[in-house]
Amino acid sequence: MESSLPSTQIWDSGDSAERKNEAKNYNEVMDALPKVKGLRGNDYYLYQGFWYSSFFLEGLMSVHEHFNPQSTDIFVASSPKTGTTWLKALTFAILTRSRLSGSTTSSLLTKMPHDCVPFLEYHLARNPSNRDLAIPLLSTHVPYSCLPKSIISSSCKIIYICRDAKDAFVSLWCFVSAHQMSKNVEPLPLEEAFEMFCNGISILGPYWDHVLGYWRASLEFPEKILFLTYEEIKKDTAAHVKKLAEFMGCSFTLEEEEEGEVQEIISMCSFEKLSNLEVNKNGKHRLDTSIAIQNSLYFRKGEIGDWANHLTPEMGARLDDIMERKLKGSGLKLPRNCSVFSSQLYMF
Repeated sequence: MESSLPSTQIWDSGDSAERKNEAKNYNEVMDALPKVKGLRGNDYYLYQGFWYSSFFLEGLMSVHEHFNPQSTDIFVASSPKTGTTWLKALTFAILTRSRLSGSTTSSLLTKMPHDCVPFLEYHLARNPSNRDLAIPLLSTHVPYSCLPKSIISSSCKIIYICRDAKDAFVSLWCFVSAHQMSKNVEPLPLEEAFEMFCNGISILGPYWDHVLGYWRASLEFPEKILFLTYEEIKKDTAAHVKKLAEFMGCSFTLEEEEEGEVQEIISMCSFEKLSNLEVNKNGKHRLDTSIAIQNSLYFRKGEIGDWANHLTPEMGARLDDIMERKLKGSGLKLPRNCSVFSSQLYMF
């Protein structure tokens, strides 16, 4: 999903010679890895069983060496384009609600969700202290098996979100295509991108292995890992907002519920509210890199079952069959959305 970068671009020009030397070493490691052309024509590198762009891989290598989590940290984890933006908004609003007592001001109104919740492979790769220690909420797209041991062995909590593979693919392809067209680059035809996805070649893919890693970990460590699907949250958002609060250790009081706090958070984090904010209509993400992305691209129509507007029934059946075979024996059954049945809009 990211374009290939010279390694040193992940850090500021004023970084130490030691860090710049590490960047050179990372490039040497990547040169030795298997690689293929990714969705945007850039190289994807196969590292520990998953495909990374240079941007993500270099960031991961950096946090492996430099990041030490707090015991109270909570990670929002996901494969790209599976509901990450919405989940970040919800968890951030839930966790910071006490700060909003008597106030209508929230960082979500002036910053897009991805900038409210620091990204492990980007913000913290550049600077491990690049965070608000009073808000122990972080995010990552890294597969569970590739996470730094400092995170897995700690008491950190992880909230994982995934969704129907067909919708996940379509959302990813639409996002990448829109970004390419904004730069006057011809996007990869959907059929070619779909073939790659079915063969496991996607950013942080194979998708099914990404999902399975967190699913199995959630069965082994249910007190540490909460496994959710986008469809479940959308079906009963209020119940899941309360579930998220309980898991994060900040349950709603009866008084808060009676005063409508849950509904206020749902409203503030809705597609209609966030997509119409100035920062999300006209702002850009990762401005200090060569891959700045328009914030508006993170707010697509996001209908459950929207895949049917882009894929043929045969393509949908093929991907359903792949997912069924890959998940067989795991006890996990992801939703298999058969058609467009919801007109509500959310962000991905």
